[in-house]
Amino acid sequence: MARDQRTESPARELSDVVSVIGPGMEIVGDIRCDGTVRVEGKVEGSIKATKSVVVGKGGRITGDIETQDVVIAGTVAGTVVGASRVELQETCKVEGDIKSRRIKLDEGGRVEGRLHMAAESPASGAAAPKSPTAESKTESADRTPSYSAAGQK
Repeated sequence: MARDQRTESPARELSDVVSVIGPGMEIVGDIRCDGTVRVEGKVEGSIKATKSVVVGKGGRITGDIETQDVVIAGTVAGTVVGASRVELQETCKVEGDIKSRRIKLDEGGRVEGRLHMAAESPASGAAAPKSPTAESKTESADRTPSYSAAGQK
């Protein structure tokens, strides 16, 4: 008799689920997800995920992103809010503001907008007092972006 693997394996948490928008796939409309969304195709609409959003090199999003952790290697036109962390890889292009407690920008990554860093989670609505190093504008053509965050250059 065949065994039912669903009853033998531990219950999978919704936050462990990864939803994939694959290459060649296009979504028009907003996305809400318990867990992680990985975008390798194209999305025209906002994405809200409880865990994370990953935009691959070929991924394109025209809309806002709101989640805990964000990794961007592709293109995003919209506001990016990562309550915990935002990682901008060398192949990324972001047109819009980025808000997070922590932001990592690899050399070569391009951002046209403002970086907002606060001690409190941006999604919670509470923000730390503004300081000159907590916010900076980063622009890049084909040069290394310069930014200032908590005394770093």
